[in-house]
Amino acid sequence: MQSELSTLVDALDAFFACETFLFEKDLGERALTHRLAVYIERQFAGFDVDCDFNRLGERTLRLPKATIVSTDDTLGKSIFPDIVVHQREVPDNLLAIEVRKAANHQPLDHDRHKLRALTDPHLWFAYRIGVLLILARRSVLYPEVYVGGVIDPVLTAFLALRLKEAGLGGPL
Repeated sequence: MQSELSTLVDALDAFFACETFLFEKDLGERALTHRLAVYIERQFAGFDVDCDFNRLGERTLRLPKATIVSTDDTLGKSIFPDIVVHQREVPDNLLAIEVRKAANHQPLDHDRHKLRALTDPHLWFAYRIGVLLILARRSVLYPEVYVGGVIDPVLTAFLALRLKEAGLGGPL
């Protein structure tokens, strides 16, 4: 999993180097996630990279009952991860990413809940790794890594260190 996280850091490095316009003009999170997905796609050969992808074959990704409700659809239950790295046909779900701008002061509960659900091995659509990225103008202010439905402190520390080494992270 460290390899996949290091590959993500490479994509973030290229993203921050080439997409300063997005931050200078304070564009929205959807614009950021789309452009970040472009750089991620270049790094993950053999995988599909999609934004707001809520399917596994013909099935719609939905939060389990009695959970925080999403407002992304009319029923309020579908999950729309910001970016996913997967193989659509197999399915092989590698990485689910939630992106937040540092200026977004809404509680992180919903994004965290989605990542817990998306990486929960007891659910049929589990991703191997979930990542929460809080983006500033030139860096990732705060990352979290989820594995097995919970935050993985060791991999979170690894990602934070790799970001710092690449000049993309804050103080540890």
